[in-house]
Amino acid sequence: MPELPIILLPVGPDDVALDACLAALDASTPAGARVWLIDDAQAGPRSARVIEHWIAQTKLEPDYTRRGRSIGESAHLAEALDICGDADVAVLAGDAVPVPGWLNQLQACFARDGAIGTATPWSNLGELASWPRLGDLNPLPDEPLRLANALRGMAPVHPELPAAVSHAVLLRGRALRKAGGIDHASYGSWSAALADLSLRLAGFGWRNVLCETAFVGRMAEGELQDGDQDALSVRWPDWYSRMAAMLMHDPLHELREQLAQRVATAEPLPPQAELFE
Repeated sequence: MPELPIILLPVGPDDVALDACLAALDASTPAGARVWLIDDAQAGPRSARVIEHWIAQTKLEPDYTRRGRSIGESAHLAEALDICGDADVAVLAGDAVPVPGWLNQLQACFARDGAIGTATPWSNLGELASWPRLGDLNPLPDEPLRLANALRGMAPVHPELPAAVSHAVLLRGRALRKAGGIDHASYGSWSAALADLSLRLAGFGWRNVLCETAFVGRMAEGELQDGDQDALSVRWPDWYSRMAAMLMHDPLHELREQLAQRVATAEPLPPQAELFE
């Protein structure tokens, strides 16, 4: 069985969100998966205790690094991704809440098509990849095991997205290298840097797709930093018109409806269900 991707988790200042994220990660991810917590001098004393406790008891393979001073969100992620080299990396938001099976499903998405450069799962706050309602502030799923069961029954179509979304994304390491990596000099936020990366990947022939068999929730929306929107508009003049067209026409509507129907009729899986085979 291929080695699982590295999970890269930026640590934010919210210790409550961090605690919930790490608990969900443990409950939804195969034992032994590598998780690298990267701290851009954001964690306070409470977050440090959360991390210490989690590392001591997790079934995953954790690593934690902390910078002495902050260099910014996109620069910090660029630094970490450069260290990961050609490895495939799943980047999670610091307040992500993964649903069981998420990592295996993203990996399977890559295995189905070698031209996929980024794979984005559904999310309650996933912008164009939002479920059940497009571009809305949907609540976190209240029955994640039922949702996981429904997701496993979805046909893996992997439709195109204009760009990956920052709640969670699997990046193909060799594609990232060929595209020149993360442009942290032009964008401060990970959301903007990821959109730019996705557009550059598309220019090299790589695909940015939805992994409709995976779901990663989030507690709050990602935000652009000052200047990011202008920088995207200058470099990619048609970017916002493409986003608006997708919001108006919603080509993923049928997939959203299929998943909603499956959730309505799915049986919840037991806590120790074999989601990861």
